Amino acid sequence: MDVYILRHGIAEERGAGRDADRALTDKGREKLNRVLQRAARAGVAATLILSSPYKRAWQTAEVAVDLLKYKGKVTQTDALLPEAKPEDLWREIRSRKNEGSILIAGHEPMLSATIAFLLGARDLRVDLKKGSLVHIQIDGFGVLPKGVLKWMLTPRLA
Repeated sequence: MDVYILRHGIAEERGAGRDADRALTDKGREKLNRVLQRAARAGVAATLILSSPYKRAWQTAEVAVDLLKYKGKVTQTDALLPEAKPEDLWREIRSRKNEGSILIAGHEPMLSATIAFLLGARDLRVDLKKGSLVHIQIDGFGVLPKGVLKWMLTPRLA
């Protein structure tokens, strides 16, 4: 299975409102567009898109729906909340192991921890910029994942 991990784009500054309600900015959408257009040209596709229920992640997933020509419905999961644990997301992925490829839209620091966990390298440090996309190939669905890092695409490289 291919797992694509997408950090949400640049969002509104923290203010008086709830963190969960912060929306993407125009600049955040523009950078996401660059990354996802490049990914689409490279053949990236998803059979399932999972998203954090936070607005900025949900909006990020919607950009992926459009640019990757995804025909399904985006599924929100609490396993992608900022305070969730990689093991929670791994259980979610394992329960959907018949999917060909899953795109995940979420937050830091949870996503960096998940990348390290999927690669079997918990001490790995990942600088996952907003709007970045990481491709990991999962080769086993045991209690602990067996993932291989294929590539990482940042807005600057796109």
